[in-house]
Amino acid sequence: MKSKNLDSYKLYINRELSWLKFNERVLKQGIRKDNPLAERLKFLAIASSNLDEFFMIRVAGLMQQKSAGLRRRGINGLTPNQQLKRISASVHDLVAQQNEAIQDALTEISDHGVMLLRPSQWSHEQRAFIRTYFQNEILPVLTPLAMNNLDPPPILPGRQLNVAITVVAKGPKSESEKQIVVVPVPHLLPRFIRIPDTKEFSFVLLEDVIADNVELLCPASHITGVGYFRITRDADVSLQEDEAADLLETIEQALIERRRRSAIRLEISDTIDTFQKKWLTEWSRLGADDVYDITPLLDATCLHQLTMIGPIANLKLPDWPPQQPIDLLNSENLWQTIREKDVLLFHPYESFEPVVKLIQAAADDPGVIAIKQTLYRTSSDSPIVEALQKAAKNGKEVTVLVELKARFDEAQNVNWAKQLEDAGCHVIYGIANLKTHAKALLLIRREETRIRRYIHLATGNYNDKTARLYSDIGLFTCDNAIALDVTAFFNLLTGTSETVGWRELTIAPTDMKQKFLDLIDREIQTSSADKPGLIMAKTNSLQDKVICRALFRASQAGVKVMLNIRGICCLRPGIKGVSDHIEVCSIVDRYLEHARIFYFRNGGHEEVYLSSADWMRRNLDRRLELLFPIKDGKLKKRLIDILSIYFMDNTQSEILHPDGHYTPKEKKGKKIQAQESFYNVICEAVRNNEHSSLRFRPMKSRP
Repeated sequence: MKSKNLDSYKLYINRELSWLKFNERVLKQGIRKDNPLAERLKFLAIASSNLDEFFMIRVAGLMQQKSAGLRRRGINGLTPNQQLKRISASVHDLVAQQNEAIQDALTEISDHGVMLLRPSQWSHEQRAFIRTYFQNEILPVLTPLAMNNLDPPPILPGRQLNVAITVVAKGPKSESEKQIVVVPVPHLLPRFIRIPDTKEFSFVLLEDVIADNVELLCPASHITGVGYFRITRDADVSLQEDEAADLLETIEQALIERRRRSAIRLEISDTIDTFQKKWLTEWSRLGADDVYDITPLLDATCLHQLTMIGPIANLKLPDWPPQQPIDLLNSENLWQTIREKDVLLFHPYESFEPVVKLIQAAADDPGVIAIKQTLYRTSSDSPIVEALQKAAKNGKEVTVLVELKARFDEAQNVNWAKQLEDAGCHVIYGIANLKTHAKALLLIRREETRIRRYIHLATGNYNDKTARLYSDIGLFTCDNAIALDVTAFFNLLTGTSETVGWRELTIAPTDMKQKFLDLIDREIQTSSADKPGLIMAKTNSLQDKVICRALFRASQAGVKVMLNIRGICCLRPGIKGVSDHIEVCSIVDRYLEHARIFYFRNGGHEEVYLSSADWMRRNLDRRLELLFPIKDGKLKKRLIDILSIYFMDNTQSEILHPDGHYTPKEKKGKKIQAQESFYNVICEAVRNNEHSSLRFRPMKSRP
């Protein structure tokens, strides 16, 4: 097939439908009976949270395009309206699966001594306790809203659970007299309320308690119907940075604007009656395709709370405490170790603590002159931010790029920016109209003979909490060429440098896409029938059409292309004459796969790169990202072994087929589970303290 045919819609998978397939793989982890109950509940909660964000951003964006009359086709030829119809059909199917899985899980918890009692199951004594609890603890907090009588009608926040009450004034009744009262369920009250019982753990739902006592909220009315609903609002707020005199103020205003955005999804319980459904649909200005029937539990993100209850808390996978990084075994002085060799950190199997400790040490070290760091997302009580504040108070030059536009972390980042400024840090917000997604740390230290730069680059955020949950890779180095590039990168961020003269780093949006294209084209050139080329890539998403086309060309040239894509993959593998040398797998396991690793055989002169960027247009064209090489031979070999194990996984891996569907990888031979293999090998190396013999070999999967 000639290159000109590589634009055919038939070669690509719709981005949104591909993402829904990813969330289906997450949901499968909540269904798998070989997963412990607490793990299944966790994945069911994650799948629910994922769908919330998908609607708030992706579906909202498509609705905006539809409202504007845009008919721009996506990568596989679908218009916004066509995409919305297919999304609705897919999500309705996904929700049906999720409803069944949640019902099964809630039934199963009773086998472990945890009872979730619905109103029909309450005894007389329990109901009396619940009535007293409602009057003392809940009623004072509630605010019933008579929706038909308030002008203008109140704004109901997105993602908040609500109780809908149909009321009729006491006296002669008629259908026309029906009114809707909405009671927002306070999110600061516990969703699961424990009640005294002969059983050890008995709970009722907060919304059930409210619904069972609505006559106390509307004493002057007849109650003819009670149900639960939840709306999702458009959160895809664009920022006009060029016109913003104060970006902090602009972000804060955008957060307020989100509360008033259009409804894009209506979720209703099975207790919502016909009148309520009709009223809610008209009030939210949504169509039938935008309404989702949810049973037995609206807002299943609360299932996380169940995983912490007594006996259920023990029904989880064995804990994997982070180990001391292999490259830091026997290291007594972190500064000295980094001077002597490059250090690879493989989180969460290896501890993130050395990153935190290095910044904390730098804050107190009299030799450290300056600290420069990017912060995209960090924890709510970040020890890193605390160390940066301390460093500034100790008189060091501290420059921090805080990315205010990190989706759904804007409010927290605004707060961090203000605190860092108050501590004396130089806080910058990046370059207009570009998110800074790069992960970089630069420490400048005066030593006996010279000023030396210490560098940390990573695929993941400087977040000590998610470093326990996400699989990421970081690099400590004092390599001079990389250090000079990182210095230039921070100068670029502060507006004093241009994007020229890079030695080792590659920057998006200026050069990274072309770098990848050059690496792919070089693999094509060095490939031969007896020594075919090989590209291995591990990334979160593949959506950029230019990259897809280059990979198609590589496949046509006989290059073997092995892709481990966690989420979105818009490339169809296995198409004869186009992508028959491309294989795509996806792994969903206990840790969120987040690292980006790229390997090129290069005729035997192997090259390995790490990056903060996915193969998506937004990363390559609209964000500041970093791609950096692994130069040390041992570290390069270690990363190649890691990639190989990912592709050998036959326990958690699913294979993408040309029609866009995924199926579990066939279990041939020994069972291999990549994440377990990584942890077991690192534990073994730590126990034996034999770094030189480190090899990543498949380990026996858990029973």
